[in-house]
Amino acid sequence: MKKFLDLISEEMKDAFETAGYDRELGKVTLSNRPDLCEYQCNGAMAGAKVYKKAPIMIARDVAKKLVGSKAFASVEAVNPGFLNLKVQEGFVAEYLNGMRAGEKFGMDMPENPCKIIVDYGGPNVAKPLHVGHLRPAIIGESIKRIARYAGHDVLGDIHLGDWGLQMGLIITELEERQPSLVYFQEDYEGDYPAEAPFTISELEEIYPTASAKSKEDAAYKERAMEATFKLQSGIRGYRALWNHIMQVSVADLKKNYENLLVDFDLWKGESDVQGLIPGMVDYLKKEGYAHISDGALVVDVKEDTDTKEIPPCMVLKSDGASLYNTTDLATIMDRMEYFQPDRMIYVTDKRQDLYFEQIFRCARKTKLVKPETDLLHIGFGTMNGKDGKPFKTREGGVMRLEMLVKEINDEMYRKITDNRQVDEEEARQTAQVVALSAIKYGDLSNQASKDYIFDVDKFTSFEGDTGPYILYTIVRIKSILNKIKEQGGSGEKGLLKEAQSGAEKALMLNLAGFNGMMETAYKETAPHKVCAYIYDLANAFNRFYHETKIVAQEDEEIKSGWVALLLLTRDILETCIDLLGFTAPERM
Repeated sequence: MKKFLDLISEEMKDAFETAGYDRELGKVTLSNRPDLCEYQCNGAMAGAKVYKKAPIMIARDVAKKLVGSKAFASVEAVNPGFLNLKVQEGFVAEYLNGMRAGEKFGMDMPENPCKIIVDYGGPNVAKPLHVGHLRPAIIGESIKRIARYAGHDVLGDIHLGDWGLQMGLIITELEERQPSLVYFQEDYEGDYPAEAPFTISELEEIYPTASAKSKEDAAYKERAMEATFKLQSGIRGYRALWNHIMQVSVADLKKNYENLLVDFDLWKGESDVQGLIPGMVDYLKKEGYAHISDGALVVDVKEDTDTKEIPPCMVLKSDGASLYNTTDLATIMDRMEYFQPDRMIYVTDKRQDLYFEQIFRCARKTKLVKPETDLLHIGFGTMNGKDGKPFKTREGGVMRLEMLVKEINDEMYRKITDNRQVDEEEARQTAQVVALSAIKYGDLSNQASKDYIFDVDKFTSFEGDTGPYILYTIVRIKSILNKIKEQGGSGEKGLLKEAQSGAEKALMLNLAGFNGMMETAYKETAPHKVCAYIYDLANAFNRFYHETKIVAQEDEEIKSGWVALLLLTRDILETCIDLLGFTAPERM
């Protein structure tokens, strides 16, 4: 079904055309003066020059054509030529009933859905997730869900850092600690143990220890580099250890991401494309795209129109080693071969903007992607503490992600149990659900590219622009519906009626804007648009709730319409929070 703004714009365009003016002047927008009107049209201002006529005269001509309009309750031409609009209550109710009856609230699905890969997460194996991994996980997951809801075929890829020196460091440290392990016996030909010779907690201690040693001991680092080479050359024992590292790390990563309600369709890493690199390098050389510069193999990506310096994209270092660039280009090649995506979206720190500009240009210039393939980098800002500096522990270190989540869970539990008796198990479960809303909404309500302050007190508040406030509103609606059900009412199949008050109409108009908002959130890859929408919707509902005695209403016809309104509000709010990656409890 048509978006509400498009529908009323059509009515306005018809009026402009009937009055003898260009119909495209009839675009309707939300009012920037809601105290005066609900919508507005400024087309008469734009038409004044074309028709050499005072805009107020054009506006009056158009207003006359809208007398008796099925969409507009009032059309007022005001100086210097604006059209102030209010819509018919019955028109809005009819539109919302159509939304409620339609799949996905009547949102139009694309005729030709896109194949999209969202590359987000990007953790290194063998290391614990820390707060720096929060934003790509939260933003990427929401972008994936929004694109799916919009009707597209979307795959999320974690893109693991699972190859390189870090693996050599772990293997070297393991050999120092347990030199008798069968993996280090060159003449061993039997099967390797099924169980890893370390736990996840031991593994997470081994890597930083090895890393610190390599910075102080050149010989140790040399051994780690040799171990890396042996691994990448396919030495059996080293590959077996790598498999153990992967199994233990990925199991822990899945558990941590699951706690964030983040999931990936593809658990691919840098290791998956290592076999493609030699062929890709040969292709780049053979086709004349790559050349040697200061010993390194590079592809020039600068364009004549550039106003800033864009360095060449390095494919191989002077010693022949590959880089992140190499792996990312090989990954693009791999994705094009197996998935043929129309679009690839990368969610990383915005400080990597130049890096992805180089990668995308290189992929296009070398024809690793089709000309029409869309490559998009969503660069996010920094998550800062109240001091405005990158978020740290109280001791000044980088906080582990699970510790941050626990801190928010504990704070929510304290607020839920404060001054009242609650079943502990239920309170813990509710706190976990509400805490996740606090974390995710606190992040996503900001435009991704902007830095933001991670304020635990603000984000866990049940008032203001927060996740808990949104959840509290949903739980309030569920509570009202349960009370009405207990009275013997239901209204599940009832229809929305014409608004009885200004607050009810404002709520209905907010609901009518859902499809337009969703289209914008998808096109602009902007989860913050969903947050802004549900905050306004929650405020509109709570105003309606405070002004209206819903449960005590004796007129069953009116109450039935209100129940239908509450059901639609609940369903849209729950749909939106699912797109943001969290859920609502039944009680709070």
